Amino acid sequence: MSDAAVGREIKKVLVIGSGPIVIGQAAEFDYAGTQACKSLREEGISVVLVNSNPATIMTDLDIADQVYIEPLTVPVISRIIERERPDGLLPTLGGQTGLNLAIELDESGVLEKYGVKVLGTSIETIKTAEDRELFRALLERIGEPTPPSEAVTSVEDAVEAARRIGYPVVVRPAYTLGGTGGGVAGDDARLREIAASGISASLVGQVLIERSLVGWKEIEYEVIRDAADNCITVCNMENMDPMGVHTGDSIVVAPSQTLSDKDYQLLRSASINIIRGLGVEGGCNVQFAYRPGNEVAESLPSIDEDDPCYYVIEVNPRVSRSSALASKATGYPIARVAAKIAIGKTLDQIPNAVTNKTTAAFEPALDYCVVKIPRWPFDKFPTGDRRLGTQMKATGEVMAIDRTFEAALQKAVRGLEFGRRSLLWQDPAWSGDAEIDLQAKDDRIWALTASLRRGKTPEELSVATGIDPWFTRALERIVAMEKRLLAEDLSPSLMYLAKRLGFTDVQIGTLADMLPEQVRTQRQEWGIRPVYKMVDTCAGEFEAATPYFYSTYEQENEAPPGENPSAVVLGSGPIRIGQGIEFDYCSVHAAWALQKSGIEAVMINSNPETVSTDFDTSNRLYFEPLDEESVRDIIENEGGGGANGASPADMPPSIVQFGGQTAIDLSQSLGVAGLPILGSSADAIDIASDRRRFEALCEEIGIPQPPAGTARDAEEALRIADSVGYPVLVRPSYVLGGRAM
Repeated sequence: MSDAAVGREIKKVLVIGSGPIVIGQAAEFDYAGTQACKSLREEGISVVLVNSNPATIMTDLDIADQVYIEPLTVPVISRIIERERPDGLLPTLGGQTGLNLAIELDESGVLEKYGVKVLGTSIETIKTAEDRELFRALLERIGEPTPPSEAVTSVEDAVEAARRIGYPVVVRPAYTLGGTGGGVAGDDARLREIAASGISASLVGQVLIERSLVGWKEIEYEVIRDAADNCITVCNMENMDPMGVHTGDSIVVAPSQTLSDKDYQLLRSASINIIRGLGVEGGCNVQFAYRPGNEVAESLPSIDEDDPCYYVIEVNPRVSRSSALASKATGYPIARVAAKIAIGKTLDQIPNAVTNKTTAAFEPALDYCVVKIPRWPFDKFPTGDRRLGTQMKATGEVMAIDRTFEAALQKAVRGLEFGRRSLLWQDPAWSGDAEIDLQAKDDRIWALTASLRRGKTPEELSVATGIDPWFTRALERIVAMEKRLLAEDLSPSLMYLAKRLGFTDVQIGTLADMLPEQVRTQRQEWGIRPVYKMVDTCAGEFEAATPYFYSTYEQENEAPPGENPSAVVLGSGPIRIGQGIEFDYCSVHAAWALQKSGIEAVMINSNPETVSTDFDTSNRLYFEPLDEESVRDIIENEGGGGANGASPADMPPSIVQFGGQTAIDLSQSLGVAGLPILGSSADAIDIASDRRRFEALCEEIGIPQPPAGTARDAEEALRIADSVGYPVLVRPSYVLGGRAM
């Protein structure tokens, strides 16, 4: 279809957002929707957006031509369609909410009544991918293996199906997201409970009863197809956790690390076969269960001799959290490309916005390793069920990039901002000879490293958990470096090797009996500083036009200081309860305001779901953990400091007011280091955040406060409570959202 034809046929498009942030449907859809709206407007198309979430970038007035902040219901959207008369509807960027609404609008006759065309992936394709029975039938037609399963619509039929298939079984509801309503059942009683929940959660009251493949590897491919049947795979991703843990709750690595090239190509071909069979126009995510290697397979009852090497599990015919991860991991803007495909463009007609030299038809190439770790809410709800299964529990995630898996993993752990934990952390319950629980929970990565310190072998851990030995051996290399740092004198070579494996100054200091600042000073004296590499989608074959960097310990620095005045915007890190998408909104607007003032915006963030980490939001993007070491290193790099000896006061200033509690906490480290801060000073922030100092200020200026006192230990707190009188309210300093209150 020519550009002229596209312009004549589609002049106005309605984009459906995803509504409020919920577990399983979070900031990734704000990112996708924002990118799609911008992409459509680049083509001269008028965009009408409907969403009910006021905290998102996509509901800003300058993202779409018309913005409706309204409930996402069929009656409301019907009235908007009647008023705006769009030519097309784009529902695949609004998560499960968008897909389900498109189905309901179609079935109610609204789309036909007003002549609205569903753009990109058709209603028939959405139904085929989302309806478990139709999807299974399609896979059989195109020759792709699927595990024994039956789609049912009643609890009794579910029980009968499970008895025929054989327990354990997995329950997968149709038309849901994040594993909502699903689970693994080992007997009739548990199945009745899960099936009832799944049928209730499903838009069509249907669940799939499927043979359990718990323990198999889980591999994902992110695939894009256009109307001319051109297909590419953006990237593949390997879940460190085996089947049985929802991919949103699993540590994920891109590209896959344990597949041979033959197996990689086998699954790539299957992904393309599936997207073509479905007729998806745009992006989709294909999930596979892959038979594990012999060390793990021999211990799994879920493997039969007649099993093929892989099974197809499911397909998401829309952008997803995995799509956001794949976009940020590769630099390939999936939502932007999918929006252009939806209006009739082909992959070879869409420029690669990162290189400005290639097209979207080029498959990205990665010369680095990406690790994603979910962010769970158990620091806020410590008594919650911490076990991980097929229903997602993570509120967000962090992503890290480095040249080795070990370094990227340790960097991602830092990015979690979970009590400043590194892999050195151990649960006090594991002390002495206490047994370490290795089942799938939010602390399993720490449980694995603790087990290795006790002498467990990587192979033993793989048999116990189903995690491929490639990953447990990588953890063993991290533990081996810990032992070296404990036993050997710190030397330049040992320091360099530790930094290459992702050890922070704090970790090295803990193990080498030094203060973190002493470690930092020592490594800088030895000339050991991070360099920054560029994410360019093509492994260095073409120069990137969008500065998007990650740190590593090598030689060549691809991020020399800019020549123009700049300021650093500290993002808010992973989405969590109390610190959500609203701070990404603020960070993005801070970057835009700087640019309008003629100052280059330098963004630091670790969240792959957000608009702030989009390739064109800021002048320079650093995908790094938001901790003191990373932020100071980046500021020094931006200011040309370090090697040339520039003073801290000469470094670019930071903006800390828009990144939530994460940035506020960092303000104190920046203040101690003498680094400039725009707006409120580190001292002013401390007065507002430290309860004792704030209480003293109020008393000094005559502002009345309730009777109170501040404590630094439990005994002091009890004495104050006695003097104040019960009931009392406990308010920690430097927290947001009432955490630990």
